[in-house]
Amino acid sequence: MGGIPIIMDTIVKQTDETTVSIINRLKSVEGHVRGIERMVENGEYCIDIVNQVLAVQRALHKVNSIVLNRHLHTCVTTALRSDDPAERERVIGEIMSIFEATGKL
Repeated sequence: MGGIPIIMDTIVKQTDETTVSIINRLKSVEGHVRGIERMVENGEYCIDIVNQVLAVQRALHKVNSIVLNRHLHTCVTTALRSDDPAERERVIGEIMSIFEATGKL
């Protein structure tokens, strides 16, 4: 059992680093959206606005990927190792609903 605290410390450290990364990305997206709002207010060229919106969508997609990756490596892994079949089915159902909602099935 001596190795478990090291593993848990690594997971906590990774989770904290991941949280900081997610928050920083979301703050960047927030600033980007404000910039798009100014573009609209200033009557900027429509295609330039569309390109900026697409950039925000890509950034949000990256945030989703990071969050999902963390979820798979923490919550889902824990649930799948659980002795509770209902918990395993619950997390599998959650993942399936994400894939269905995104049309990635």
